[in-house]
Amino acid sequence: MPEFELTASPSPEDLAIIQDALSAFNTEDVGAWERKPLAVLIRDTDGKVTGGLSGYTAWGWLFTQTLYIPETQRGKGMAGKILAAAEEEAKARGCHGAWIDTFNPQALHTYQQAGYEIFGDLPQFPKGRTRSFLRKNLG
Repeated sequence: MPEFELTASPSPEDLAIIQDALSAFNTEDVGAWERKPLAVLIRDTDGKVTGGLSGYTAWGWLFTQTLYIPETQRGKGMAGKILAAAEEEAKARGCHGAWIDTFNPQALHTYQQAGYEIFGDLPQFPKGRTRSFLRKNLG
């Protein structure tokens, strides 16, 4: 019978075994995901990265993992421009949809203005907030 070990500090090698096994299973089940990183970087006048978008494309979808706009650039439409640039690249890669999640009310409003629609919510994540999951058809 297998043994279980609960740990707060798994080794990178142990995590890789799990990830590799799941990837192999998924590839067999639905085909290769062909995950490809995607980033849209904001640089200051010295060329230093100050914010931007980080995510990836896989299985015909763009997933935005992180989107950060520096304080000095907020309220200027920067998030919408960055999302649009990422979406255009995703379409060039053959993607038909995009998704993102947030628990920040301002970000939620920004994503909805950019054409994203809520497809699910997780209340009290974190406490006092709702984590919303949004998608957009890239047609």
